Amino acid sequence: MTNPSMGMRFMPACSAQVLAAAFLVCALSAFSHALAEDLSNPEAVIRRLVRANAELDLTTLSRLMAHDVDIVSYSIGGRKYVGWPEVEQAMREEFAAVESIDIPIRELIVWQKDSIAWFTMELEYIRVVRNGTGQTRTILPLRETGVLERRNGEWLLHSWHESFRTVAMAGPAAERPTAASAHHVASTGTPSLATDLSGEWDILEVEDDKRYKATLDKGGNGPYSQHGGHFTTTRFADRLWQGTWQQPGNDREGGFELLLSEDGTQAKGIWWYSRVGTHKNIPPREHGGTYLWKRTTPTPSLR
Repeated sequence: MTNPSMGMRFMPACSAQVLAAAFLVCALSAFSHALAEDLSNPEAVIRRLVRANAELDLTTLSRLMAHDVDIVSYSIGGRKYVGWPEVEQAMREEFAAVESIDIPIRELIVWQKDSIAWFTMELEYIRVVRNGTGQTRTILPLRETGVLERRNGEWLLHSWHESFRTVAMAGPAAERPTAASAHHVASTGTPSLATDLSGEWDILEVEDDKRYKATLDKGGNGPYSQHGGHFTTTRFADRLWQGTWQQPGNDREGGFELLLSEDGTQAKGIWWYSRVGTHKNIPPREHGGTYLWKRTTPTPSLR
């Protein structure tokens, strides 16, 4: 979003009438644009909401979303929003964190009956975040479902549910696990002893640019430096690495699935929630994010 102060220019003194005329022209232009925008059907409102998100336009998002205090919506990462204030706060934090957002819609299907409409949508949420060395571009392939309601002749988004539509999400890393490997389930119930997973690992949660460290033993088990966390490897076969994580510090737990590189120096994949506080039985792979792990100690074969 452009900072209003960046558009300011110091100019020679001019008459109040000229300034007033200029203001009137801008106001009429904005009013004409608003009149030209047809939001009389639910699909148009959905597309306008997506565009407002990409333009970091919180005012339009607020105008086109219902503000009922008991509305419940869900987003990625196990996030649950009750009422407009929680959504607004999350949007403000996201808009402050990013350099830019682009949201191309891949598919949108809308149904309507009387004053209720519902939709399914597939899109790419492309966020650019500035870091110390430049920019990081992350692509999140998302699936959306939601409900709109017509109130006083205007369509408003009531609630929605958002999840990843692929197991292996795109990120700064160019390589993705293949579909076959991402869905493969190892036949053994214990980690393979043929691969030594021990060492220090730098871990990146791609979407939030969150970083921490893990110290693992040969079987891929050990603590990590976020909320007193601990990783437990449950299966490893053909470089597919699966396990669970627990964070006593904020009372959360879940699972992960990675594909270890052939040289054993890094792993890429996903993580998800299975429990957040008293909210249990969260469907696996529904709410989470993308992992990028890098081994910072020599691989066992090179020690």
